[in-house]
Amino acid sequence: MTIKVALAGAGAFGIKHLDGIKNIQDVEVVSLISRDIEKTKEVADKYGIKHVTTDLADSLKLKEVDAVILCTPTQMHAAQAKACLQAGKHVQVEIPLCDVLKDGEEVVALQKKAGLVAMCGHTRRFNPSHQYVNKKIKAGEFNIQQMDVQTYFFRRTNMNALGQARSWTDHLLWHHAAHTVDLFAYQAGSPIVKANAVQGPIHPTLGIAMDMSIQLKAANGAICTLSLSFNNDGPLGTFFRYIGDTATYLARYDDLFNGKDEKIDVSKVDVSMNGIELQDREFFAAIREGREPNASVAQVLPCYQVLHQLEQQLK
Repeated sequence: MTIKVALAGAGAFGIKHLDGIKNIQDVEVVSLISRDIEKTKEVADKYGIKHVTTDLADSLKLKEVDAVILCTPTQMHAAQAKACLQAGKHVQVEIPLCDVLKDGEEVVALQKKAGLVAMCGHTRRFNPSHQYVNKKIKAGEFNIQQMDVQTYFFRRTNMNALGQARSWTDHLLWHHAAHTVDLFAYQAGSPIVKANAVQGPIHPTLGIAMDMSIQLKAANGAICTLSLSFNNDGPLGTFFRYIGDTATYLARYDDLFNGKDEKIDVSKVDVSMNGIELQDREFFAAIREGREPNASVAQVLPCYQVLHQLEQQLK
């Protein structure tokens, strides 16, 4: 059976999904949704997608669509995920699941009622570098004492990863911190029981904090320190240092190093080195096998409960 997919959001991240899906057998993107019809047609032509629209509802009406991947602005994620489930479609929503906790809880409740696959794009669970560490933890060869994480961008204007103007405003807490908050609990294998945050000045036009610091503690005693900035004019991205009882690991996207900065080969950890592709493979495998996926909306909800708690502190 070929799984037929509608993809919403033909921007930088939507294109990453389209590139990943090209490598996955028996999956076809049949509909592309984005707000600028001309740009959407351009992307659709490149990837051989026949149906284009600016309205997700048009794609949800297509009987042949089995599943939807949402790469739309943060503020639309929860409402669109609910619309997909209500239309009887499996859904994968890019991170974050929501930027208001109540909305995320509603998605989880609806997923349970519908019995469909609903997954959130917590890519760090799938990156080979983090999978390598996870396998060490599950084998009992490594336990996290501390994670030290830096998430740094240079984004003083509202631009996306392709250097194009954004129609929405990104957020350090609800988007970028979500990656690490979820990954820390997932890798520690223990729920977060304590969380603190401080933030820098609010940007006069963007209306968001451009710098933030977060501390986390898991029930098993592991701790995490996360520094985030949109002001950093230097190496960009997220860098993870795992400090454990038997080793130290540094993860830089799909690359992994030991504490002496010697590279570790992670090319055989999974079938691909592309975290987005591996995430999509898990989504489609869960649909085929009728099971809960890794990073299901239910599994990641505790992350958003922590973010909500931190938001209340920051207010």
